[in-house]
Amino acid sequence: MTEIVALDLGAGAMHAVSLDGKHVRTVVDGLDRFPDGVVVDKLRGHIYWTNMGTPDARPVTGIEPEFFSRNGSIERVDLDGGNRTTIVPIGAFTTGKQLAADFEAGRLYWCDREGMQILTCDLNGEDLHALVVTGEGDADAFLLRNWCVGICLDLDRRLLYWTQKGAPKGGEGRIFRVRMDLPPGADPAARTDIELLWENLPEPIDVELHGVSDLVWTDRGAAPHGNALYQAKVQPEVGTPAIVSTGYREAIGVTGFDSRFYVSDLGGTIRLVDVSTGTDTDLVRIGSPLTGIALADL
Repeated sequence: MTEIVALDLGAGAMHAVSLDGKHVRTVVDGLDRFPDGVVVDKLRGHIYWTNMGTPDARPVTGIEPEFFSRNGSIERVDLDGGNRTTIVPIGAFTTGKQLAADFEAGRLYWCDREGMQILTCDLNGEDLHALVVTGEGDADAFLLRNWCVGICLDLDRRLLYWTQKGAPKGGEGRIFRVRMDLPPGADPAARTDIELLWENLPEPIDVELHGVSDLVWTDRGAAPHGNALYQAKVQPEVGTPAIVSTGYREAIGVTGFDSRFYVSDLGGTIRLVDVSTGTDTDLVRIGSPLTGIALADL
C-alpha cells in the first residue's frame, strides 16, 4: 500500500499517511534535530532523511531559528522504523535540506542551506563531496540568495535541479540546473555549466521533476504569488512558471505521481492537488509543522 511519508517538526517524528488521509501512523519518533528532506529506497528497504541540526538559538515571535552552526547530518532506518543509523555524522555539513537519490547508482544528493552547497555521498555516507558551492565564509552565509534548499534529479539526462530561496518573502528566489556529474578537475565553486532557469521568484523551496518534461515546486513567499505550488516546462525548452495551487501556510514539501501532487506546509497540513480534475483539498491536518514528504510502499 502506497503511503505518504511526512516529517513532523513539532512531534519530532516521521509519519506514514494513507493516500485518503484517513490513517496516520508514526514510523519513527525521537527526531530531535529538525528533520527536513526524506527519500525511500524500496529495493534495499531503507528510509533516509536529512537533519538541519540544532538551531543556534531559540526563535522569537515571527522569526525562525538559525542554523549557522555546522551540525547537520543524515540518518537511515528500515522501512518499519528499525535499525536507526546515522550515516553522515553530525558536523559533516551545516544544514541538511531537501534530499534526492539515484538508488541505481547508490548515491544521495542534498542541499546544505547555510553551508551554501550541494553535496553527494554513497548510501553508507562515504565519498562525501560537493558538486556545487554558491558561497564561502561567514559573509556569504548571511546572504540568503546563496542558500540552496530544494533539489531533484533527472536521471535520464543526468541533470540536477535546485532552488536558492533568497530572503523571506523577498522576491529574489532562483532555480538552476547543472550536470549531475562534476567534470574532472572542475571546481564546485566555479562551475561553468550552471544554467539559471528562472529568477525573481517569491521564495522557492522544494522541487520535483514530474514526468520527463515538467518541474514542480513549492514557494513559501508572500501572496498572491507565494505560498503556492508552481509548475513549468524544462524539456525540450524552458517554459514560463504557472501557479497550480495557492493558499498554503508556508508551503514546503512536494511529491506526486500522474496528475496528483501532495504538498506539506508549516501549518501542519498535507494537501492533495489533482490537476486533471481541478480538485484542491486538504487531505489531512496533522497540526504541527511539516517539512519533507515522499511517496512509498512501506
